[in-house]
Amino acid sequence: MPIAVDIDVMLARRKMSVGELADRIGITPANLAVLKNGRAKAVRFSTLAALCEVLDCQPGDLLRWEADGADSAEAADGAEQTQGD
Repeated sequence: MPIAVDIDVMLARRKMSVGELADRIGITPANLAVLKNGRAKAVRFSTLAALCEVLDCQPGDLLRWEADGADSAEAADGAEQTQGD
């Protein structure tokens, strides 16, 4: 999936457990694990806001876009080289 979730990074920085974060934002540890492991299909803005409030961060600290594998990166490089010629 091109959207990577970095909740585990923020948990480590804040020295907080998954269970504690789940309790503080009001979701089950199982649902937080689904989100944390990148298996969620969607996230509610209210959940994202609660994560940001508790972890004292911005949404961009938790979510980032990644290209779909090396094929996409190579195709983009090829397009840039073609345009520059």
